[in-house]
Amino acid sequence: MIKAHFQVNADGKFVMIELTGHADSGDYGHDIVCAAVSAVVATCVNALSSVAHVKPHEESDDEQGGFIRVTEIGSDHDSQIICQTLLDGLLSIQQQYGQYLEVKMFN
Repeated sequence: MIKAHFQVNADGKFVMIELTGHADSGDYGHDIVCAAVSAVVATCVNALSSVAHVKPHEESDDEQGGFIRVTEIGSDHDSQIICQTLLDGLLSIQQQYGQYLEVKMFN
């Protein structure tokens, strides 16, 4: 299962996003949940740089996969909208494939 955790500060602004695990909803290369999650996460992380012009700190396990943590997310409007878009996308995926994806928010 992929676990997506969004941390917000006291003002409700996104400060950390972390995804861990594997969906295992299909064979390697044919896992549609993994592909969907990967696509929305990559798009949003890239948009933080190209649209919001912030340089978030990103940690990932490029060898094993199944881990990414994004911190130093901008508190500006564009950065926060991008993170909200990621959350909305993952919640939509969770709605159909909840056995493979869990999305949580915490302070």
